[in-house]
Amino acid sequence: MISIKGLYKQFGTLEVLKGIDLEVKKGKVVVVIGPSGSGKTTMLRCLNVLETPTKGVISIEDHTLDFSHTVAKKDIAAFRRLTGMVFQSYNLFPHKTALENVMEGPVVVKNENKDSAKKKAQGLLEKVGLGDKMDYYPAQLSGGQQQRVGIARALAMEPKVMLFDEPTSALDPELVGEVLKVMKDLANEGMTMIVVTHEMRFAREAADEVIFMDQGVVIERNKPEEIFTYPKEERTKKFLNMIQ
Repeated sequence: MISIKGLYKQFGTLEVLKGIDLEVKKGKVVVVIGPSGSGKTTMLRCLNVLETPTKGVISIEDHTLDFSHTVAKKDIAAFRRLTGMVFQSYNLFPHKTALENVMEGPVVVKNENKDSAKKKAQGLLEKVGLGDKMDYYPAQLSGGQQQRVGIARALAMEPKVMLFDEPTSALDPELVGEVLKVMKDLANEGMTMIVVTHEMRFAREAADEVIFMDQGVVIERNKPEEIFTYPKEERTKKFLNMIQ
């Protein structure tokens, strides 16, 4: 479903990703953990081409981008539509209601009929537990509710893959659970997901595979029970001892 080969990313002289290779099968949930500055978010942003890789090949299904040469903007736009991205900050339009925020992408980007986009948006807000908040503006919603609108908005574009960049890091602790529940429901429905998170409980419970990154490389990858109980690499052990 997702294939990353030889992915490098430099910002000036700083090499942030140093040759990432990764395969994710359809319907699987891969959770990426690691210290701050390890390249986790950059990898996710390269997968969505919010950052242009320095070199490497990225494929989702039968769509491939090869960054060994210049990639056309139309190819990037088509590729980006395969992914739904949920950020740390909710990035909702403050002057639009929850319903209007979810409708925006399908109407503006995909030229969907407003009535069908509205119906779909209503269904997605019900799905994330916000059926009674459709006409609320972001300022009237809690952080957890705003993040759930963000998830519904990403799903409205009918992506093949969902990418989550520390989706609970800006939330008060008591609001984290409601967002993780929506993500677990998506996982159970078979959505292919890559999740960068510090929520080790979510990684244990929802991931098919956990990847530990540090200094721009994948140090270790395994099933959650193996990574958390019997990490093989010394660097992984040290990281997990610090946070558990």
